[in-house]
Amino acid sequence: MRPEILNPLFAPVTTLKGAGPKIAAAAARLFGRPEKQPARLIDLLLHLPHDVIDRHHRPALNALPKESGQIVTIRARVARHRSPPPNSPAPHRIEVCDDTGCVTLVYFHARGSWLQQLLPEGETRYISGRLEWYGGKPQIVHPDHVLTEEEFTALPELEPVYPATHGLASRTLGKLIRQALEHLPELPEWLDPALIRQRGWPTFREALLRVHRPETPADLAPDSPARQRLAFDELLANQLALALVRHHVKGRGGRALCGDGRLRERILAALPYTLTGAQERAVAEIIADMESDARMLRLLQGDVGSGKTVVALLAMAHAAEAGAQSALMAPSDLLARQHFATIAPLAEAAGLRAVLLTGREKGKKRKDLLAQIESGQAHIVIGTHALFQQDVAFADLGLVVVDEQHRFGVHQRLALQRKARHAADVLVMSATPIPRTLALALYGDMDISRLDEKPPGRQPVRTATIPIERLGEVIARLVQAVERGERAYWICPVVEESDTLPATSAEERFATLMQAMPGKVGLAHGRMKGEARDAVMEQFRRGEIAVLVATTVVEVGVDVPEASIIIIENAERFGLAQLHQLRGRVGRGNKPSSCVLLYRDPLTATARERLKVMRETEDGFVIAEADLKLRGAGDLLGAKQSGLPQFRTADLSQHDELLAIARDDARRIILQDPDLRMPRGEALRHLLYLHERDAAVPLLTAG
Repeated sequence: MRPEILNPLFAPVTTLKGAGPKIAAAAARLFGRPEKQPARLIDLLLHLPHDVIDRHHRPALNALPKESGQIVTIRARVARHRSPPPNSPAPHRIEVCDDTGCVTLVYFHARGSWLQQLLPEGETRYISGRLEWYGGKPQIVHPDHVLTEEEFTALPELEPVYPATHGLASRTLGKLIRQALEHLPELPEWLDPALIRQRGWPTFREALLRVHRPETPADLAPDSPARQRLAFDELLANQLALALVRHHVKGRGGRALCGDGRLRERILAALPYTLTGAQERAVAEIIADMESDARMLRLLQGDVGSGKTVVALLAMAHAAEAGAQSALMAPSDLLARQHFATIAPLAEAAGLRAVLLTGREKGKKRKDLLAQIESGQAHIVIGTHALFQQDVAFADLGLVVVDEQHRFGVHQRLALQRKARHAADVLVMSATPIPRTLALALYGDMDISRLDEKPPGRQPVRTATIPIERLGEVIARLVQAVERGERAYWICPVVEESDTLPATSAEERFATLMQAMPGKVGLAHGRMKGEARDAVMEQFRRGEIAVLVATTVVEVGVDVPEASIIIIENAERFGLAQLHQLRGRVGRGNKPSSCVLLYRDPLTATARERLKVMRETEDGFVIAEADLKLRGAGDLLGAKQSGLPQFRTADLSQHDELLAIARDDARRIILQDPDLRMPRGEALRHLLYLHERDAAVPLLTAG
């Protein structure tokens, strides 16, 4: 049960004055609330300002900042109005000046009579808004404030600016947040008093008041005491929830899965290569976990092509030696089939039966598969979400392997584990290299094994960045490569043309390349039916077509060693982690490989830096660290539906040091008070609810 003192904070925003259905809908959208679940006061309070309007500083008009986008406050005299002709879509322009220069105010679709009243010629006004430079001249489009001297003195000298959305402006958010602050109770302190003294941090309530009512711009800096306090609270909630899951899983005890190594020996003999040192180390760590009485909770983290699947297969063979079954869950049908194609022949060489179960297996075939799984004839079961459906029963599930864990939530992981009669060991794999900071936030409940070596024979990939204007030259070079017998991917960011996105579609590029290489080009994208897409991929794998034009459906799990070229169009539209995953599709065979990043100017500073990083390194962990710095954690693993915690007050690129402290604190709490019964533990329950980590609360009393 949620502590009663928190109930006012979980009231819907519609309880506030001025928050009608339209504002409530926009707020739910802004805060990413699930459908039909309204935004609440706590969502407003944890929505921190990202900027501040500082009205202490009013520059002369010849000293305005030279970059667009900054919010400025100016004092100026209204010089003249330039009204548009009747029925014209042109804006109304008003020139305002001081002794040093002039600025144009721009209003679209505004009544001239109202503007004449707001800004009478010859009078002085205080104007605040976002400065833009257009044709080398400064302008403010639809200023936020136009005020007389008397009105200006009533405004706060510092006004927070909030991330907003369509239908919910920053100023409206500010009004709602000021009301929500009135409902904020004084809560019991959940932080260690020694840490508060050492850091000079305010209470939770004081910290929220300080960031929403800043006294100086420094109050909003990531390293201010108030911001640090709020960030640490959220990181502690995250780490404590993960520690509770770990304590719960480990506390249920495991069983020792002991093998004699004979099946693993057969698999190693069937491999066309020897394991890397990193693979041998990871296998040893996993086997040691499986042979202990405690349940294994381990993350196997490795770059694209570092050989995670073979490590997982050796773990599954070890489980089979101990008489137990294994399940490997992949996030997509395509990836599950790819794993099956790799694993089944190697398993067969060891005398093991691997089966594939996805949503596409129907009727009698599905019934037969379910019978093999339930009887124990199937030693290794590979599939998608279909694995934890009700009718799937295992004879004796001993090991659960989850691939691309960030695409699954903890709940899905636990659902598959519940298929085990005894507590199953869990091995999680991620091909997305994750910085240490982020690995803690995502996988704080797990031990980590890293594959940081490339298997022998993996080719380096030469990367070039080329402007889209040289497209003809790139196509001509590709035609020559295809004539030499090479195979290539051509990646586009969208499926079909769009009026809003300046990006080439896969369909459009497919048509262009078919003209240059008739009959040698295939098209694969996410809107195609699975069977049709798989058929095209199979043609590419067999060499019946030489060029595969695709969207990011090939980002993970497609393994065609003969492909030695990848061209990524509109590369500036992709994140670093995604570019790295895509580049990992080549360099898998024995030919020198290349990656061409086609970009469209003008590039933002971030896009330019991303392309530079891609040119300079192939190390996924270096790339991941750069991505974290460039984009912050929120986007690092892609869309919100990734299992990545959506931090609201913490920024992992700024607060990574606090995450390590939070992890240590969470572990100490679990050692001293695993059921959160002591006074600090009771206060920490408030924290878990505030940050919606309350899914961990039932684990406090669960067996």
